[in-house]
Amino acid sequence: MRHFIDTQDFTKTELVWLMDLIGLLKTADRDRALPPLLAGASLGMIFEEPSTRTRISFEVAMTKLGGHALYLKPGEIHLGVRESIKDSARVISRMVDAIEARTLKHATVTELARYANVPVINGLTDYNHPTQVLCDVFTMREHRPAGKPLEALKVAFIGDATNVCSSLMMICTQMGMEFVHCAPPRYQAPEAWQLIARANCVQSGGRFSVTDDPVQAVADADFIYTDLWWWVGQEAEIPERQAAFMPRYQVNDALLANAPPHAKFMHCLPASRGVEVTDAVMDGPRAIIYDQAENRLHAEKAILVAFVRPHLRLPSAKRSARHAHAIGAFLDDHQLDGAATPAAALEA
Repeated sequence: MRHFIDTQDFTKTELVWLMDLIGLLKTADRDRALPPLLAGASLGMIFEEPSTRTRISFEVAMTKLGGHALYLKPGEIHLGVRESIKDSARVISRMVDAIEARTLKHATVTELARYANVPVINGLTDYNHPTQVLCDVFTMREHRPAGKPLEALKVAFIGDATNVCSSLMMICTQMGMEFVHCAPPRYQAPEAWQLIARANCVQSGGRFSVTDDPVQAVADADFIYTDLWWWVGQEAEIPERQAAFMPRYQVNDALLANAPPHAKFMHCLPASRGVEVTDAVMDGPRAIIYDQAENRLHAEKAILVAFVRPHLRLPSAKRSARHAHAIGAFLDDHQLDGAATPAAALEA
């Protein structure tokens, strides 16, 4: 059984296939003609921290596909506290058709996948965010300059080495694109990440570099991407981080003036307006952040269909009729003491 934990687990061909599926499902959805590909299926959504886009996109995706999503918010289940992750994975697997998990530690989602008997989808960890970046590259494909192949695109990520930076770095280099990470030296991508990205480039023909010069990074860029400068658990570092990044690494009109006129601005959201990016950029004509956010919904639909549907048992009409008859006959002939009068008796 395959899980969706890391884009590195997939080939370029498979990632392109997923993006093609996103496009088909998005078009069908906009025509209000999306088939119920996951009719009757259930998704257990584990969240160790709050979420807007991930929760809404998965829940709505399941509903649109004919299924159901169950939101398991922090403190509502015993995951890794009063019950081992192994036991939680095995129990939840008996009741749902797939598990989506947003966890504080990457090891939690990989352990869930190790013991689950249903597909596990990584909804974000401290290491990566694969559902976000699959959506991001699909969005780039929609907004790329006319006639420019995906492999010719340049993506400049300005900011801290976040989990989104990690994931975007990996998928862009897998796809054969050019990826530049720009940050102060202390906050640049770790060497372990860089080794993976460079190995991807050897396979795909992509380009990868790291710089501390934002003007150089955005030159010839097709997409300029940023993220928050601090994450959960780094609150004590905020003054130090803000001093390191501001104002040189803020995405503002002055920085965008060094990029090509067609360059688009992206952000995974939520954003700290006026910190890593200005209001003028977020609300300006170059921003495609809301197209990007909407595409999370279409990306989740594709991921769910690709990983959940192959495991669903779809009964024949004959089998469904047989079970309906057996259950109906049992209920007509047997009632609990004190239960309501059978429908058949009421009709008589």
